[in-house]
Amino acid sequence: MLQALLYGTLTGVALCLTFGTVFFSLVQNSVDNGYRTGIKIAFGVFICDIIFVFFAIFGTALLPDIPNFQQWMAGAGVFFLTALGLSNIIRGQPQIAEPQTRFGNFLYYFTTGFLLNGLNPVNFISWVTIASYIRTNLHYNLNQVLLFFTASVIAVFLVESAIAVFAHRLKKLFTPRVVTIFNKVTGVIFILIACQIAYTNFLK
Repeated sequence: MLQALLYGTLTGVALCLTFGTVFFSLVQNSVDNGYRTGIKIAFGVFICDIIFVFFAIFGTALLPDIPNFQQWMAGAGVFFLTALGLSNIIRGQPQIAEPQTRFGNFLYYFTTGFLLNGLNPVNFISWVTIASYIRTNLHYNLNQVLLFFTASVIAVFLVESAIAVFAHRLKKLFTPRVVTIFNKVTGVIFILIACQIAYTNFLK
């Protein structure tokens, strides 16, 4: 059981260090609007990961039988990431967000994290691959599998929350010019990842 806990934690940490869309969104929003926004994004990723892990463990039989489901999800991801990317590239110097309500603020950033994570098919495939590996190669029983994934998703949330806090503490280094450049670079990265998803799912 201790091995499952350790491996699960290390897997969660490793998944956070891939420098994908979630990472750049965490840093960008934490610098622009405070570390709490980054934690809200991380929480959206956390809930999405729990859903992915549930289906990775217990199989996809409970998923609706939608023809070309992966392609539809990939298409939505391409659209979402392209829209975010263009928004970052086109807009000028970022302004501090002033949401109308706390719930609206929470829902916006939570949804952003959930969609950034959920609309990239690679994330779900990664959890399914990990589940298959630990069962086939490590021969984990159900209790060990549950402990492994519990440790993984909690580690992902804690590391992403730490990234948000760390980015906010470095805010003094992010002058308006630096933040503007960083946001535009982040926008380009979002669009490149959208192109990679499109190529993998529609052109390859």
